[in-house]
Amino acid sequence: MSGVGQEFDPKAYLQQGAWRDVKLGLHRTRELLERLGRPQDGLRIVHVAGTNGKGSTSAFIAGILQAAGYKTGLFTSPYILRFNERVQVNRRDISDEDLYEDACRVRDIAEAMDERPTAFELITAVALAHFARVGCDAAVLEVGLGGRLDSTNVVDPVACAITPISLDHTHVLGGTIDKIAHEKAGIIKPGVPVVCALQTDEAMAVIRNRAREVAAPLIVPRFGRVHAHAEGLRQAFSYDGITDVRLRLAGVYQPSNAVVAIEVARLLRTRGFDISDAAIKQGLEATRWPGRFEVVGEAPVVIVDGGHNPQGARALASSLREYFPQGGVTFAMSVLRDKDYRSMLASVLPLAKRFYCCEQADNERALAAGDLAQAVREVADSLGITALEVHVCASVGDAARSAREAAARDGDAGVACCFGSLYAVHDIYEALGVSSDS
Repeated sequence: MSGVGQEFDPKAYLQQGAWRDVKLGLHRTRELLERLGRPQDGLRIVHVAGTNGKGSTSAFIAGILQAAGYKTGLFTSPYILRFNERVQVNRRDISDEDLYEDACRVRDIAEAMDERPTAFELITAVALAHFARVGCDAAVLEVGLGGRLDSTNVVDPVACAITPISLDHTHVLGGTIDKIAHEKAGIIKPGVPVVCALQTDEAMAVIRNRAREVAAPLIVPRFGRVHAHAEGLRQAFSYDGITDVRLRLAGVYQPSNAVVAIEVARLLRTRGFDISDAAIKQGLEATRWPGRFEVVGEAPVVIVDGGHNPQGARALASSLREYFPQGGVTFAMSVLRDKDYRSMLASVLPLAKRFYCCEQADNERALAAGDLAQAVREVADSLGITALEVHVCASVGDAARSAREAAARDGDAGVACCFGSLYAVHDIYEALGVSSDS
């Protein structure tokens, strides 16, 4: 890669600014893409919003489209191992050379604008420009934050999907389910069909109202027709004529995400796509998605999960109960202090034998390890849990290694689970010697 990045570092440029620098709005992205020649107009786009499961669902949809023979772009966030993961074509990360080329083009145009685009707006533009330049037939875009005012919401999609909605990013999106659902439902466009996962009554009412207002067909999968069961540490399921799908993704919630993807694929058939049931099954079974109830080791079993809000922690606890009903799990946890970490702890503590608490390095949002340990003790006391070891560790890596070593001492029953934030997954992988082949 001779010369690439010597004068301009695209990754630094596209990650500038602090997390507090969120500036929701569409006008900057619209102007940027207009100056780029509207690359989104040549793409058939599926737009995916939600609180939990939108990354996995986006990956399932992209996998189905690829299996059906379509060159497919996938735009997601955050990344786990390397920045390039955020922009993929046929599940291959954008190369450093292509990232450099597309980021340079976006930078030159952005710097001529009166109002500087945010980092997320810049990477959104890079993704769309790249997908158009390499000739993608379709693209799947995961919303970054909210939906209505997210920079991805400048596109005219052929279909939308909304995954389960819960309280998260309340400082930006609002402190109630209906406010957050209003933001997520903002991706629904006039006449564009939308597939919606199971929601609370409150969230579903908002989504139905929005779909009705803009005459958008609303499809809610018939989740009662899902027949799922565990096969070892994996999930298998059948749904409405598509049978015996063996997922690589282990979480008990993944069949529900896959069903949303199935309904999106069936919807795309009515929008000019040629997608067979065989391609649907093949795409689902081939999908990998790191850091979501990912089994990264055996003897002892080691699980990495990026669950970072109460709904994610409840889903994690449900999966752990399915596979390890005896409990006795050794947890390693780091979390961001703006999350509802006490509710997260309430979900997993009944399953816990030990807790190794740590703090993410170089993250100004990180909760201090000592504060997390104190919260663990207080929530455990409120639940009447007394036989619990609580440890404070110097780093995410130390906590992950300590949890694995402690679980190994439990013999065949040993289970270690590292969770609490997607931002910590890279450090966990590194500490445990895990490589991603997603």
